[in-house]
Amino acid sequence: MIFDESAVCTPVFCREVTGETPVLLPAAPFTVVLASSGRAAASADSEPVLLAAGGLFLAGGVAVEVTPVTGCHVLAAGFSGTAAQAAAAGLPAPLASDCSACPMAAQLLGELAAAMERGGSAGLSALCYHILCELAAADAAVPRLSPLVADAVLAIRQNYAGLYGVEELSAQLGVSKSHLVRVFSAEMGVGPGQYLTGVRLDAAKALLARRDYPLEVVATLCGFSGANYLCKVFKKHTGQTPAAFRAQNAGAARGGAVNELESALYI
Repeated sequence: MIFDESAVCTPVFCREVTGETPVLLPAAPFTVVLASSGRAAASADSEPVLLAAGGLFLAGGVAVEVTPVTGCHVLAAGFSGTAAQAAAAGLPAPLASDCSACPMAAQLLGELAAAMERGGSAGLSALCYHILCELAAADAAVPRLSPLVADAVLAIRQNYAGLYGVEELSAQLGVSKSHLVRVFSAEMGVGPGQYLTGVRLDAAKALLARRDYPLEVVATLCGFSGANYLCKVFKKHTGQTPAAFRAQNAGAARGGAVNELESALYI
């Protein structure tokens, strides 16, 4: 074999943690724990770190214990290979962060869990490497947000497909629309409506690049009212139609990822 993807990055395990019982994850060269809902604590030979929804815990070469605190859903995965070792080398100690700098982490980990449940190894190494690339910015400094804006960002990321708009969001948060828009814009640089659209577009790009879903399905999964509206918004913000984006990037999601994996052999 000329090139072995698994030497670069391969999954050691991928688990979903729910319920109330603590779970001890096996040691892996690089481990990620992501709380997608509720609250959980994560520890690796240290004091437990409380993770709220969207919270990340990264560790290298040690077993990690995950303890549910409130009704939660946690995705945890361990990786091996040269890319995983390089990622772990960048962690002087276990790192607690959130998904602000790596917004696609939850979706990619969900894809990995689904792929491993289906069985087979096709594409797993490329997907694992994609996850590590997404997590590369997890330690990036992010501005401290006010509780209102932090809650708004979290609500958008957790339910971008189901939110009808800023009116519904402001009602959920118990504030007026005008107040939310004013505070959100001041801290984030864009209004909540623009931010919501950006999150939806990122989700659409990921689906277009990695799946052959019909546009109507992509629109539904990402919160757009229909394929026509998706096309209109997508073209306005990217300069491309969804079909053109898919044609340009679908190969990159597979073959391009392999090229990245080949480069990673020389890290």
